[in-house]
Amino acid sequence: MSREFDAALADIVGARHFQVGDAIGERYRLDISRKYASNPVGVAKPGSIDEVSAIMRLAHAHGVPVTVVGGQSGTCGAAVPSDGGLALSLERMNEVEEVDLVSMTMTVGAGCILQVAQERAEEQGVFLPLDLGARGSATIGGVIGTNAGGNRVIRWGMMRDMVLGLEAVLADGTVVSSLGKMIKDNAGYAWKHLLIGSEGTLGIVTRAVMRLRPLPTNRQTALVGLSSFADAITVLRRLDVSLSGQLSSFELMWKDFYRLHSEAQLAQRPCPMPHDYPIYALVETMGGEEEGDAERFQRGLIRLIEEGLVADAVIGQSERERDGLWAVREELEPGFAPLRPFAAYDVSVAIADMPAYVDQARAAVLKKFPNAVVLFYGHAGDGNLHALCSVGRMDSGIQFALDDAIYGTLRPYGGSVSAEHGIGTTRAPWLGHSRSETELALMRTIKQALDPKGVLNPGKILGHAASAQKTADDVGGPVGSELPPVIV
Repeated sequence: MSREFDAALADIVGARHFQVGDAIGERYRLDISRKYASNPVGVAKPGSIDEVSAIMRLAHAHGVPVTVVGGQSGTCGAAVPSDGGLALSLERMNEVEEVDLVSMTMTVGAGCILQVAQERAEEQGVFLPLDLGARGSATIGGVIGTNAGGNRVIRWGMMRDMVLGLEAVLADGTVVSSLGKMIKDNAGYAWKHLLIGSEGTLGIVTRAVMRLRPLPTNRQTALVGLSSFADAITVLRRLDVSLSGQLSSFELMWKDFYRLHSEAQLAQRPCPMPHDYPIYALVETMGGEEEGDAERFQRGLIRLIEEGLVADAVIGQSERERDGLWAVREELEPGFAPLRPFAAYDVSVAIADMPAYVDQARAAVLKKFPNAVVLFYGHAGDGNLHALCSVGRMDSGIQFALDDAIYGTLRPYGGSVSAEHGIGTTRAPWLGHSRSETELALMRTIKQALDPKGVLNPGKILGHAASAQKTADDVGGPVGSELPPVIV
């Protein structure tokens, strides 16, 4: 970019909200995985939709790549700017503008942190259901851009199911806005759904109207031990009926994952259950009648134990105990830290195919690396599996071999290489495992129509042609002195 271009950007956002060169902080050039790093020539922090529009008109005219940077909790390189491009942060556009208790909606700026939005809703006695490990750093725009899911999908759906209206800026600076609060709106093309999950490649989301729900007043949580995957799915279906639609989470952990993390956390809390079972599940309900909900929850589990479908169960009796049960699934850093460097995956497959896929994927990795550690866990109620593979070292050849084992095994099942974390840079080469050539051609047509100059987050999702990203090793090793926590 030229000095004139820099000066124009500074005029748009104000000199204090535009940095170049060494003044650009780490969070604007790498994400939490630290696998990719880049050297953007500037970071701009607009404070209004008009400023975002002006920035995009300027960037479009000069052909300068623009990448929106959110909380940088992604793991696929999707929010790492292009070398020589512009990082655009909406952190100043972070207001919860309205909580409408009649329409049950929240209007919020894209730069708002998810946890802040959750807390504002709860202060008003309502509930924003989306929840994930990165709640304290992920932004509303980021979770819209990736169509995030999290651990309550089986009851309330993905981010796509919670977005009623959007305001966005297109590649040429055009503002498009439909901030309606209606649940039903079939007036022509639902263009907002093109932007949800597009990872900033089709437009820049600036505001959203989110659907809220009545605030549950209690939660019931249990860790259960299961003798087989088949029993786990039977338990899932039975509980969904007996708990009258209150089941909000059903998280599966294979035995080796459970052992690793429960043992790694012994300094903080005792192991909640012996390591005797092939499969463990975290089960949670959220309801509005504490005494009746607790009785229904316990009665449903006791019945399943008596029938032999649940081998063992621990029910959290207090908020602290419930948080302790969740810690085995969510506090991943103590267990995963000794396995660095590792490759992490986020795939989905039909629930019926899940046990066969896990066995075959594990075997495929071990065939290439007999001493590898391969762990599976995830939001099994919606078919989303997380996998972690560690062989004690990592380079591009090892990464490719692990990718080939995980994604190559997935392909015959018709699964997705990304369930909720997005495609970004990391998974772009494997997108063809989940999308046909016809689908990819349609995606390119949409991209060309909305961003003909390719200035919006180039190289992400559909390939690397316009991207100048490097791995962290290419720019002198991982940036920063400490590795970030694992968030999945």
